[in-house]
Amino acid sequence: MEPRKPLTFLLTLALAVTCLLPACAPGAEEFSGTGAELEGTIKISGAWALYPMMVTWAEEFQTLHPKVRIDVSAGGAGKGMADALARAVDIGMVSREIRPEEIDQGAYFVPVVKDAVFPTISAANPVWEALARQGVQRQTFVELFIEGKPLTWGEVANADSDADVNVYTRSDACGAAQTWASYLGGDQEDLKDIAVYGDPGLAEAIKTDPLGIGFNNLNYAYDMVSGLPVEGLRVVPVDVNENGTIDPQEDLSTKDKALDAVMSGVYPSPPARDLYVVTQTQFDGLTAQFVRWILTDGQQYLAEVGYISLTDDQINGALEKLGG
Repeated sequence: MEPRKPLTFLLTLALAVTCLLPACAPGAEEFSGTGAELEGTIKISGAWALYPMMVTWAEEFQTLHPKVRIDVSAGGAGKGMADALARAVDIGMVSREIRPEEIDQGAYFVPVVKDAVFPTISAANPVWEALARQGVQRQTFVELFIEGKPLTWGEVANADSDADVNVYTRSDACGAAQTWASYLGGDQEDLKDIAVYGDPGLAEAIKTDPLGIGFNNLNYAYDMVSGLPVEGLRVVPVDVNENGTIDPQEDLSTKDKALDAVMSGVYPSPPARDLYVVTQTQFDGLTAQFVRWILTDGQQYLAEVGYISLTDDQINGALEKLGG
């Protein structure tokens, strides 16, 4: 298969809504036919982390079933969950663990893929070379993001710089922020300083601030074609074993190295986490057909788009939950 052309995400940073085909009425899934004659509409919203993968799945499924229409929009995990519970969409995309109170409200969910959150800075950062050699330890991230401690880049990188660090986080309720906060021992509400909407918005803010630091999902930190960090960004290596240097297994300089670090367990959890699709009460009809395809034939597109596969046990468990 020829490499897919990269998707352009920085269209409108305030809102990012992609309709692959004309939108259906919210929650008004229609279903008829079986096999190659699937017909109907599916409406999907939610996590930025799952958005690029869902766009690809939707495109491929519509190619197989031309009478199916799928509308995919991003807006954060919180929106995906709220829309699913309100039946405003057929599928919500959620990039964090499902909460007990959401299950009590009827949230029905299965994992579909894995992703990870990475700390990012501008390519113009004044101490990048020192950061690349030494990395940053978890406690320093805690001081910056949770404690709100004012630090200079010289203090962060043990280098010659008295420039203050500018800390960025997300303004929208999202799995990336919750995942990053959980790694640091808190919740999204505990993250300090400059709040920016959406993964693309946060990436753009960090690019344009040489003194900024934030975090992005895999597909917004790395270019899926070159495998290098997105132009204008650098991914900060994490000194996991805290020996003062970045060992080869801790290297995050390319997408492939980052994936290796995640899959081997070197890159710490919870920055690596499962991504979910959610509905109200039960996946059925056309929606169930689509989710079952995602968990089977749809898994072949993960490496192409830049995601991490579930374990066989997870996939089998999700299919059993779907009833097939």
